[in-house]
Amino acid sequence: MAERITADQFGVKVLNAVNPVLTEFYSDSCVPCRMLSPVLSQLETELAGKLDIYKVNAPREPELAEKYDVQASPTLIFFKDGKEAVRLRGAVKKADIIAAFENLQ
Repeated sequence: MAERITADQFGVKVLNAVNPVLTEFYSDSCVPCRMLSPVLSQLETELAGKLDIYKVNAPREPELAEKYDVQASPTLIFFKDGKEAVRLRGAVKKADIIAAFENLQ
């Protein structure tokens, strides 16, 4: 399961990461977020060493949600070299996430 991180960890784990990073901004009450969780767990295993995956609880980290203009949950943001590279919203399919990752290469 993807590690939940806070604003204090975001710089080190996401912005300074060597690998591309997929960050899911979610909320605990979000049904599509819960549906996406097993997909992210699968990707975490399948793409180990190539992609880091983290979760940010948007209601508990409002400054991060605001900084990255997160308007809805789930919002998936790929970061590469410390910058936002791709953004996906909603309960996206695994194939769409993989395609977005492959386009980062």
